[in-house]
Amino acid sequence: MTLAAGAPAPHFRAPSPVNPAFEFASLGGRLVLLAFLPPPSPERAACLDRIAARADLFRDDNAVVFCVLPDAASFAAAADTPHGLRWFSDVSGELARRFGIEAPRWFLIDPGLRIIEHGPLDQVDAALDMIAAIGDADAHAGVPVTAPVLLVPRVLEPAFCRELIAVYEADGGAPSGVMHTIGGKFVGRFDGQKKRRDADIPDGPLREGLRSRLALRLAPQIKRAFQFDVTRIERYIVACYDAAEGGFFKPHIDNGAPQTAHRKFAVTINLNDDFEGGDLRFPEFGRRTYRAPAGGAVVFSCSLLHEATPVTSGRRFATLPFLYDEAAQRLREANARAEAAAQPSA
Repeated sequence: MTLAAGAPAPHFRAPSPVNPAFEFASLGGRLVLLAFLPPPSPERAACLDRIAARADLFRDDNAVVFCVLPDAASFAAAADTPHGLRWFSDVSGELARRFGIEAPRWFLIDPGLRIIEHGPLDQVDAALDMIAAIGDADAHAGVPVTAPVLLVPRVLEPAFCRELIAVYEADGGAPSGVMHTIGGKFVGRFDGQKKRRDADIPDGPLREGLRSRLALRLAPQIKRAFQFDVTRIERYIVACYDAAEGGFFKPHIDNGAPQTAHRKFAVTINLNDDFEGGDLRFPEFGRRTYRAPAGGAVVFSCSLLHEATPVTSGRRFATLPFLYDEAAQRLREANARAEAAAQPSA
């Protein structure tokens, strides 16, 4: 075993009965009991019975249990149970290798996806007792945990915010999809992960005005807080989350694909404040939400799991640039060349 308490749990993508490519990272914000089971046996049955007897510990927004199945027959028959059991397939043994185990074992993982403890399968009661002792997942550290975000007020003045909103009103916005790699191409898909409409800020004085304000008022604060020199901006849009559509964006990261790996920091600048809901949440750091004042920015690493909570009243307007530097630009160009080379010839 090379993994110890406090170590990050290996991230992975694996088949589950409801998703052929379930992202482990999406479980951030919960206590996760991950149980590596043997093939059907008395040991496996005893473990599942112990978990089922403590089903009251598990609730999707607080604590979940995933069992890792090593045989295809068991996975083919697996389905979610009334006891809250969920399943991953590991027929190849790749997940077991990532976790460094050669025998059945459980791991208790915290909301930040770091290991709390692990042990042999016949001691799963110890994990269940720890979940009971922690109770609320937000209390797992024993003290409040806050996300490593930077909040900067007064980045855009009210008149400029109104000008940006007018761009959206004139354009009407278009539905914003979630980017996926499909058939070797990076394309937008409308899959229920997000409800938002976006309008591009056209080239010209308004876009240049936004760029100059970010350079003058925001980049120096990022340098002070994160020791990072911003030299490039990606994406000039005005986004709208509308309560009429229940506007939201479910938990995600912003740099998880080769086409987005260059992104370093995400910026959310609210352009108005006459709405309810629509706040930022970082599930790995608890249920607390973060909200910039109108004209102010919330800045955070693109590798942090985050979500935009549903807007429940009014419309939330925001501009949402990504920031990066020259080294990241070289990575972006290299990844673009690799993607182009992988495309079939016409």
